[in-house]
Amino acid sequence: MHKIEKKILLTLMNNASMHLEKLAASTNLSLDNIRRGIEWLKFKGLVSVSIQKESIIEPNSEQPDDVSSKDKIRTLNQLTLPERRIINEVKKTGKRCIRINQLVKLLQMSNIEFSAGVQSALKNNWLIKEADNLKITNSSDSPSIEETLLEKISNLKKIKLSELSNTELQGFNLLKKRPGYLKESTEKSFLISLTDEGKKVTSTIKSDNEDGIGIITSEILNSGKWKNKTFTAIDVSSPVRTYNMGRTHPLTDVINEIREIFVSMGFSEIEGSTIQSCFWNFDVLFTPQDHPARDMHDTFYLSNLIEEEVDPSISNKVSEFHKTEWNYNWNLEKSKKTVLRTHTTPVTIKYLSEHKLNYGRIFSIGRVFRNEKMSYKHLMEFHQIEGIVIGESINLRDLMGLQKQFYSKLGIEKVKFWPTYFPYTEPSIQSMVYIDKLEKWVELFGMGIFRPEVTQSVGISSNVLAWGGGLERIAMIRYGLNDVRELYDNKLSWLRMQPICPL
Repeated sequence: MHKIEKKILLTLMNNASMHLEKLAASTNLSLDNIRRGIEWLKFKGLVSVSIQKESIIEPNSEQPDDVSSKDKIRTLNQLTLPERRIINEVKKTGKRCIRINQLVKLLQMSNIEFSAGVQSALKNNWLIKEADNLKITNSSDSPSIEETLLEKISNLKKIKLSELSNTELQGFNLLKKRPGYLKESTEKSFLISLTDEGKKVTSTIKSDNEDGIGIITSEILNSGKWKNKTFTAIDVSSPVRTYNMGRTHPLTDVINEIREIFVSMGFSEIEGSTIQSCFWNFDVLFTPQDHPARDMHDTFYLSNLIEEEVDPSISNKVSEFHKTEWNYNWNLEKSKKTVLRTHTTPVTIKYLSEHKLNYGRIFSIGRVFRNEKMSYKHLMEFHQIEGIVIGESINLRDLMGLQKQFYSKLGIEKVKFWPTYFPYTEPSIQSMVYIDKLEKWVELFGMGIFRPEVTQSVGISSNVLAWGGGLERIAMIRYGLNDVRELYDNKLSWLRMQPICPL
């Protein structure tokens, strides 16, 4: 038998029956432990539980409708009756007698409340009426039975009706006729008592401490008392208190994890503005000026921004490549329009133009914007990750090897590739990964080798391997989501249940 059960039985042995709260106080156990112990004892047929309904009286925080706005300034600890406010107002004048119409003006009460207050004051012998005058008596200093009850309930916050004395019960019946001062409700209580079998078992229990130490304290450990004693069993199935502590968003966890993966592979992070000119977002990346991707339906264009001046040596090369390869006259003015970047590649290519790298590994993680209809798999604003490797002798096989290494660090082992098309890479490929939980192949990143028309425009002579894609797609796979919008719903229940280090 558990120590909790023994404590309950021994406490009930000296009491015919006890309420749940009183039993907890007597045993020094928490209500959760008491409830758990009672359930065990009920199952064994050693205790019985009966439900009792008790009328509870509390102060009413809501004011009656006929109380004036001035008199509504009352708290739970000070519920002043109209008759007492009348007496207090008369005393303020410094007189023992006052005319009724003068008193009405001073109090600014409603007619109903004033009339009720005067009648109660006369009944309590606090006032004597003489013609049109009211005169207070010495008895006005004594509280009425209603006031005494109100003060008691205000102090205790609530009281059982069965605990009222006869005089208090009389005051309660009087206050019931005056709505707005007391609130009566029904409260359930649980009465615990021993069964006949429980009494037999309890008589055989010698001590509730015979099972040893139930609570480990520093005093027990330091003194060494634990060495010669046994310990009570621990109920590992008992519920424990949950703590909703602050934490980073699951999407932020994925971003940080991917950032660490890039760094572990020897990459350095770069950052850039979310606002880019069409030149860096499209033109330098060998996207013709009449390409559908540049249409207003796919891109967020911005107005009233300062036009960015582009190095003529770069813009002239871009113009020549567009004219030669796409067979049209490239327009410099169109390239000066500003947009919310549709990908992170303009940050990368601008960085290459400024630093003229021939060797290196860099990556970026940032928000990008697409003028698309929101759905379960598309957002107008999302995160994109991108990595590039620069070198003279690197090739497509190196790129696929890097991709497999990247995916393996994410816990993805099955990867395959197939050819595809992107305007600024040639050759271009797409990666597919197999997700065991979904039991299917999922499309992830696009990749390829930057075209010479892109790298030569910014003064890079080495090969540039590049890959990138939406980060939310990885987060959806990681957290088993079917709708990308769930990442941004901010549902506390979902956010709190996500593990810090998901498998």
